[in-house]
Formats: sequence, structure tokens, C-alpha cells
Amino acid sequence: MSKHNKVELDSPIGVIEILGTEDVVQSILFFEKEKAHENQEEIPAVLLDCRNQLIEYFQGVRQTFTFPFQYSGTPFQQTVWNSLIGIPFAETASYRDIAITLQKEKAVRAVGNANGKNKLSIVVPCHRIIGSSGSLTGYAGGLWRKEWLLHHEKKVKESRLV
Repeated sequence: MSKHNKVELDSPIGVIEILGTEDVVQSILFFEKEKAHENQEEIPAVLLDCRNQLIEYFQGVRQTFTFPFQYSGTPFQQTVWNSLIGIPFAETASYRDIAITLQKEKAVRAVGNANGKNKLSIVVPCHRIIGSSGSLTGYAGGLWRKEWLLHHEKKVKESRLV
């Protein structure tokens, strides 16, 4: 059994906890605490790479992620999460859009459920999912974070067009 490692990151929208093994990142989640804990033990390179790429994302210099990660979910959930990765930076889609992409038009609720179980925040961009009406819908990290992330991506994209 692989040892689980952890590193935390102070981000503009709160503390992010990154969990994984020596080889892959398994979880990137927001935690409601004041400050990130400084890890005193040796941190695997993959977790440091993830943290550095997230820092670059928040700085507006990174739009995609290249470190290895691993899903933990059903085959259907993993299919949904793969579809989320296909949503371009600074763009949005609805649960219905994803269901149609998967050729399961009636599975809108199942897509929403899978979206809510994503443990790889930002990297598997569930924050880019909005309601069919264009309204913000649930986000495990809090709607205020979802709104911040969408605004951040839009601002970064617009600054690159200038």
C-alpha cells in the first residue's frame, strides 16, 4: 500500500490541501482554515509540482496542468471528469452539455452528482459547470470560490487578448 503524503498551499481563495502518493496526486481540496501548514517531512516531487503549477495558475501564467493525477470514482464519474478537462480555460458548460457530450442526454442529474464528487479541484475544472440558464450552481468549495475562479480565468484570458 502506498504512503499518502500531503502538502498545503495558501491561495487567494483559501487553503488548498494536496494529497497523493510518491507518483500521483489524488486530491486537491479547499480547507476552511486560516493558514497552510508548513510540512516538515519530505514532500514527493509530484506534490511539489502540483503546488507550483497551482501557484502559476493563480498568478495567471498557467491554464493547463501537466502533473500526473489519479481519479478515485466509478467508471461513469471518471468519464464525466474526463469531459470536464475538455472544457477550455475561461469557458463554461452546463450539466446538460456534458450529458449530451457523453451521449447520455437524460443523465443530467448523474452528471451533476459526478461533478460534485470531483476531488481534483481546479485541475478537473468542475467550477466551469454552470446551470443551463447561465446561473452559478453548486460548488463543493463554495459558490464564492467558483465565482472567483471563473472571474480569474476570464480576466487572464482577456489580458492575453490585448
